[in-house]
Amino acid sequence: MAQERIVISSAWGEMRAELADNETARSLLRMLPVTMEMRDHLRQEKTGNLPAPLAETSRQTGFSKGTLGLWTSDHFVIYYRDGQVLQPGIIVLGQVSDDVSIFDRPGSVAVTIERAR
Repeated sequence: MAQERIVISSAWGEMRAELADNETARSLLRMLPVTMEMRDHLRQEKTGNLPAPLAETSRQTGFSKGTLGLWTSDHFVIYYRDGQVLQPGIIVLGQVSDDVSIFDRPGSVAVTIERAR
């Protein structure tokens, strides 16, 4: 898959990301556009539930600031800090290319994800 790009927007700002080359990211791309409520978790990430599960691929436990991931088959995550998760890990969906710190604040926010134009 060519580097597909998405836009993640909220009342707090907008950022772009490149999707990973895996079946899970392709499943997400087919679902777009999607809007979901995301909440803060552990002061390292925003999490929200997608409207349907995505295909699952290999997982990893480490992530970096700006990683987009999938915790369970419908649990979307935006990491705004570096860190590690417990097994079974996350499926990496992509990487934010802009400043992800717009999400580094407590509270919930509605987020829309769509293909970049």
